[in-house]
Amino acid sequence: MNSKNNRRLIGLTGGISTGKSTVSKYLETKYKLQILDADIYARDAVKIGSPAIKAIASRYGESILLADGSLNRQQLGSILFKDASERQWLEKQIHPYVRNAFEKEIDNSNPDIVIVVPLLFEAGMTDLVTEIWVVYCNPHQQLARLMERESLTPEAAQSRINSQMPLKEKCDRADLILDNSSSLESLFKQVDIAMLNPPPLPRQ
Repeated sequence: MNSKNNRRLIGLTGGISTGKSTVSKYLETKYKLQILDADIYARDAVKIGSPAIKAIASRYGESILLADGSLNRQQLGSILFKDASERQWLEKQIHPYVRNAFEKEIDNSNPDIVIVVPLLFEAGMTDLVTEIWVVYCNPHQQLARLMERESLTPEAAQSRINSQMPLKEKCDRADLILDNSSSLESLFKQVDIAMLNPPPLPRQ
């Protein structure tokens, strides 16, 4: 991989429904930064005919696929959010593909880029970036936002939140915490300050 010297490789992460997409869109629009989104690569990893989707069908049966051969994400999600060991198995099928895609893009990208990875810590991808930004909001807001976005019951939404690394732990490991508990104006002001004040040394 190309040297990280003099490059800002921002690893943007946080909890589900804390505002990662809002921040990445702002960075793309205002600062014209290239955005690499792990979710896009993860979807590509399980496209029709891929090794990962074949492994998934082998593990859970052909009923995990839709009529066109694509993944039944709702059915798979109902399995994964209830069983940590199954989530870990699936991540092992997908994370190597995502990491390889990131590495290729970083090698061929403009100097400063943003890597949006919900599971940045869990997937062991912190070595790809020079700084880690965690988007935070208070737990009540996170739950309410997720319920509204996905039309979930409180129990189902909390189950999804609990399936991820605790947000506090992510904040403890961050170089920068963006607090999305109030207004968008406040959030964007924090981003502007961060863009004007890069960390003095790259992460090791």
